[in-house]
Amino acid sequence: MNHYFKSNENLRSDEREIKYIYKSTQFSFITDSGVFSRDRVDYATNILLENLPELSGKILDIGCGFGCVGIVLAKIYENNSNIKIFMSDVNTRALELTKKNAEINGVSGKISGVIKSDGFENICGNFDFIISNPPIRAGKNVIYKIYEEAYANLNKGGGFFIVIQKKHGALSHRKKLGEIFGEENIKTIYSKKNFFVFELKK
Repeated sequence: MNHYFKSNENLRSDEREIKYIYKSTQFSFITDSGVFSRDRVDYATNILLENLPELSGKILDIGCGFGCVGIVLAKIYENNSNIKIFMSDVNTRALELTKKNAEINGVSGKISGVIKSDGFENICGNFDFIISNPPIRAGKNVIYKIYEEAYANLNKGGGFFIVIQKKHGALSHRKKLGEIFGEENIKTIYSKKNFFVFELKK
C-alpha cells in the first residue's frame, strides 16, 4: 500500500486539478496519486486555515502535502515582506506539486523554502509559527516526535497550531502536547463537530 506520509516518486502519476476558495480568493491546485486528500482540500485543513490568527515572522507548514496551507498563507501575506514561509514534507511528489502549485497561484517568490524532510530531520533554524494537519496514519510515535521537535524548533513566544479529529485521538494528543508545552500553554481555539484546533505557545 502506498501512503502519503512516505515518498512515492515511483507511483504511477494521475494528476488532477482541484479548486479551493478561501475568503473570496480562488486557488487552483494540481494533486496526484500518493498525495494526501488528492480530490479536494480536506475539511480539517480548511478548519485550520479558518482559525489561524494573524501571523508574522518565519512560518513553517510541516507535512505540507500539495502545498495548500503554505500557498494560501503566501497569498494572504504576499505584501508583507516580514513574513517568510517554508514548507516541508517527506513525500517527493508532494513537494514537486507544492512548487508547481506555488507557480500556478502566483506565490513562488513568497515561498522561502520547500524542504524534503522526515519530520524535522532536514530543517534548520527556529520558527515563529509552525502549522500542521498531522499525518495521523503515520502513527502516534511519528506524530509525537513531530510535536517534540516542533517545540524544540519554535522561537520563545512562538506558536504551534494543529488540527485533529476526536476520532483520531484528539484528547490523547492534547494530553501529550500538555506534557511537551505545559498545560498552561495550550489553548483550544476551535472545537466543533469532533474537530479541534489547538494553539500551543512556547
